[in-house]
Amino acid sequence: MSEIPDNLKYTEEHEWIKVSDGEARYGITDHAQDELGDIVYVELPEVGEEISKGDMLGVIESVKTVSDLYAPLSGTVKDVNVELEVGPEMMNEDPYGDGWIVVIEIADEDELDELLDPEEYEETFE
Repeated sequence: MSEIPDNLKYTEEHEWIKVSDGEARYGITDHAQDELGDIVYVELPEVGEEISKGDMLGVIESVKTVSDLYAPLSGTVKDVNVELEVGPEMMNEDPYGDGWIVVIEIADEDELDELLDPEEYEETFE
């Protein structure tokens, strides 16, 4: 079973969100990186970009496939992990730490209610 930290929120698309002070740090889960295989490239959004929940945020390319990343929440891109441009494998090595993708300033906190808690996320594997 993949690692599922209990201090995060999740999407059914195997992404995690860590909420703190009106901001959401976002990345892919351990399960997602395992399914993708070796990640070789990531395309990131621009800092300052306004996004709506469901908008395409970027692209992850692995040895197996190319996957689009979609915004889990509406808001403004506050920060992007530029380290991923030279070291995309960090998403494989440390998906919940150094492998984070973006930080979003949350526009509508009500959207957080639509995310899964760890128990609900674990049930998506059953």
